[in-house]
Amino acid sequence: MTDFEEQNEQDEVIDPDRLVKNVRKKRKLRKGRRKQNVFRNFFRFCMTIVLLCSFVYISKMPQWYLDKKLFTVSNNNSVQIINNKIVKSYKILALLKKSEVPDVPIYMARTDSIEKELKKLPPVEDVFIRRYAFPARLQIIVKERVPVLTVAPDIKVPPVAAFSRDGVMIGREYLPLSKDFKTIKVLSYGNKGDDYTKWNAAKVKQLETIVKYVETFSKEPVEYIDLRNPNDVYVKIKTVNIRLGKLDERVYERIQRIPSILPQVKLVDSKVKYLDLSWEKVNYLKLE
Repeated sequence: MTDFEEQNEQDEVIDPDRLVKNVRKKRKLRKGRRKQNVFRNFFRFCMTIVLLCSFVYISKMPQWYLDKKLFTVSNNNSVQIINNKIVKSYKILALLKKSEVPDVPIYMARTDSIEKELKKLPPVEDVFIRRYAFPARLQIIVKERVPVLTVAPDIKVPPVAAFSRDGVMIGREYLPLSKDFKTIKVLSYGNKGDDYTKWNAAKVKQLETIVKYVETFSKEPVEYIDLRNPNDVYVKIKTVNIRLGKLDERVYERIQRIPSILPQVKLVDSKVKYLDLSWEKVNYLKLE
């Protein structure tokens, strides 16, 4: 027998004690792994129960729910109204008293009905509502129309209405306007063939354009437009009152004649009643 064969026979001899130790060691490792798996599964089960209970508890906390007196109590910290310069906050809250406060957590609350209700107000163009929790509250962001005209029956009388550029009338209940708004003052009785309650966007644009023309060619700001007689319209600037006559398609051509006659107004010693541009080809000064 060779040395190589003897060595193989010795390797094939198994030590019983060593074999028993290996088997016990492997059994102990498997048992430990089973215990670890059982512990992990039990821990996961407990954590799931805890998380579910925590979720249910947190979801039921009162900080998720809006105050039932949200729109009925003044100075309520649960609702904030911003960006409203025309519609007063108390008017908005008075309107929302009819709205039902959502009886669900704030993240599930629908605000469509509130937005729809606020858009009924003439000065309001759009509404955006943000929802916050802990405590539950609403932030109402109001986008208002920009008034460009104010209407009054006389220069010494406060405005009785205003108009936005898109022709929406803002009633007396929203006046006076904030001084932040720079508007064109229009004098109108509203009952002599030109009822201002029926004005639209085209009418507003026409009056804006006339003012721009007069200011461009006179180089003076317009103080007001006298529209109390729609067939005999006047525009007042600092230097003189300008008679435009009827606001027809040729009124802009007549306005362009202002630079040729306005310097003469400043040279006249007598008091000028108005500068008459109502005629097609003739300009003249009316003296008092």
